[in-house]
Amino acid sequence: MRPAGPAKTGRHGRAKRLALLCSLYFVQGLPFGFQAKALPILLRETGMSLAAIGFAGALSLPWLLKILWAPLVDRPILPGLPRRKGWILPTQGLLALTCLGAGWVDPVTQLPLLLALVGVMNLFAATQDVAVDGLAVDILGEDELGPGNAAQVVGYKLGMLTGGGLLVWLALDWLGWSGVFFAMSLLITGVGICVLFTSFPNSSIQAPDDSGPGLREIYAVLRKSATTRTGALVLAMTATYKMGEAIIDRMFTPFLIDQGFTAMEIGQWVGSIGMGCSIAGSIVGGLAAMRTPLPRALLVAAILRLIPLAAETLLPLTTPTASLVIAITSAEHFFGGALTTIMFATMMSSVNRRIGGTHFTALAVIEVLGKSPGAWASGMIADQWGYFHAFAIGLLLSLGFVGLAIAHERTARRSKDEESRLHAPPPETVWVGETPEKE
Repeated sequence: MRPAGPAKTGRHGRAKRLALLCSLYFVQGLPFGFQAKALPILLRETGMSLAAIGFAGALSLPWLLKILWAPLVDRPILPGLPRRKGWILPTQGLLALTCLGAGWVDPVTQLPLLLALVGVMNLFAATQDVAVDGLAVDILGEDELGPGNAAQVVGYKLGMLTGGGLLVWLALDWLGWSGVFFAMSLLITGVGICVLFTSFPNSSIQAPDDSGPGLREIYAVLRKSATTRTGALVLAMTATYKMGEAIIDRMFTPFLIDQGFTAMEIGQWVGSIGMGCSIAGSIVGGLAAMRTPLPRALLVAAILRLIPLAAETLLPLTTPTASLVIAITSAEHFFGGALTTIMFATMMSSVNRRIGGTHFTALAVIEVLGKSPGAWASGMIADQWGYFHAFAIGLLLSLGFVGLAIAHERTARRSKDEESRLHAPPPETVWVGETPEKE
């Protein structure tokens, strides 16, 4: 059970918390958006093979390994600053400096150095993510999980839209690839200045003299959370909900390039229009998480996502047109965005606030661990068997997630029914034939 959240502070307080989270996740989305959306274009244009493009996803390895230093991030580091702010400000500064350095690297003659810097960007962004996730767990009440995770996902995807769509479009038009990194550094610095002068809400769990949870406490909480049926289902869903989608997404951009579409068209369709639809879907998912039980909302979103994934799978068997690609990728991003927000709210609902950063990081690492191997191997699958079979494998994995969502919804419904029976008033005694004597 999660401890009770912070006391409500009205609409203004909620809006301030959501704006803070949205801006922080925006920063983290910038480098990952470049890697996920822009880097495959750059690598394909330089003649890199599909297998190499797939394995370039390994640059996101810090997002998988961050659990190793997450317990440290759950502790204060800078005297005089709240434990979350003490980690967020330094990591933002280092991220801005790394982007600035990447702007001076030639992507053609110094490609290995550029790839190394992208990996370092992921290191600083992943470390900040631990602190920001902990902050979200600290300040969001139970009734704010829907909008809070919508702010998280929307902010992150706005960063991805900027780093992988808008800036790519500007780069190909007049900025150049170096300009992308300079612009990212400037944006990160701007958010960092705003964060510097923002008062962070206090954690409702940590006392002022508390140095943070120890490793033994963290291990005990994580172990206990995985032993229940609901906890095990949440772990399984976290590991698989993006597995199939990641395979399709990784190879969809190279597929479009091989179909003769230009990099600018793909940047606009996938990076801009698609990401805009993903943001809209994330907002709808947040509203659904507020008004519908999370297990039911998760199941509905998982089923609806199958429709555009099936359409993407059939696309290699046709001659794709621009309008068809835009329609399919828009629907896939919309339903995928809704599912992501609801899944993140489900994950956060199972987190223990005492070790909020580490606990949520553990779930986030499981998510990355689940989707990364398929994305890394997607290029080899496409090279060996073609785009259709790679997409078909992704579709089947997404169908398997629907089965887990059904089991989770049924488990939650049974738990609710049992709880209702336990708290139901005893049935009235009906006396037949005579009235009991009063004492």
